[in-house]
Amino acid sequence: MDSIAPLLVVGYGYLGKRLVDHCVLKARPVSVLTRSADHAAGLDALGIDYQILDLDAARAHLALPIAGQTLIYTVPPATSGQDHRLSALFDLFPAPPRRLIYISTSGVYGDYAGQLVDENAAVNPGSERGRRRLAAEQTVRDWAQANQVSWTILRVPGIYGPHRLPLASLAQGEAFLSPEDSPPGNRIHVDDLVACCLAAADHSKATGVFNVGDGNPLSATGFAQAAARATGLPDPELVARSEAQQRISPGRWSFLSESRQLDTRRMRQDLGVVPRYGNPLEGLRASLKEMGLSPDNSAQG
Repeated sequence: MDSIAPLLVVGYGYLGKRLVDHCVLKARPVSVLTRSADHAAGLDALGIDYQILDLDAARAHLALPIAGQTLIYTVPPATSGQDHRLSALFDLFPAPPRRLIYISTSGVYGDYAGQLVDENAAVNPGSERGRRRLAAEQTVRDWAQANQVSWTILRVPGIYGPHRLPLASLAQGEAFLSPEDSPPGNRIHVDDLVACCLAAADHSKATGVFNVGDGNPLSATGFAQAAARATGLPDPELVARSEAQQRISPGRWSFLSESRQLDTRRMRQDLGVVPRYGNPLEGLRASLKEMGLSPDNSAQG
């Protein structure tokens, strides 16, 4: 492990907040760049440096230090058109950071019909979301190479954890694919993703692309059924794939219409991260406990 550099977390959403909270707990130097002034009070309470800056707006001065920092970029691309947020941020740098970590998506691979996919697999995103992420990955590579900055791209599947569980979908009676039609799942608990981010930050030789995930193929349907049992919510209605597009929202269907299993051996071997929640049912229980809910014993397994 190299010397621990201070972190600059760009984006203060679900992952960014969890990452910052961990750093504060461990007394690790961290600062935040966020677009929302709504975050100011919470960041003030943490006593850390931050700046409010909207990368979609007119250019501004970057007041936070960059040189010597490890930058973890958690901001998603714009929802339409060519994403410019990364390049807008790069244009503000007075000097390059020490290291750059970009949070991408496993959706860049596209559909592999359930096959195991490692980092050398061809990328062929089937969604606009995946294509925007792939373009952002190339922006990271090009900029890092031009500025001689080491970089890591984490290809992340579905992130779950406290307050990010399928409880609302269950409560609203949304349909899920029948078990025989539901593809293998790829997911990671937010705390395991934080561990991957920190491992990438602290090992300068851990460069390149990494798949991250818990390595467990439990389907989205299986996970939802476990969440229903644990919370007493109604079991999800199950529908065949032939009627799924009429019953499942486009956003959820975009994830279910592609099938692959992520090979996470490089994450384990080169990043040295063994997921704490390799069993997603244990991650589900821990998440419910943190939310103040008491899962029953039926969610064990």
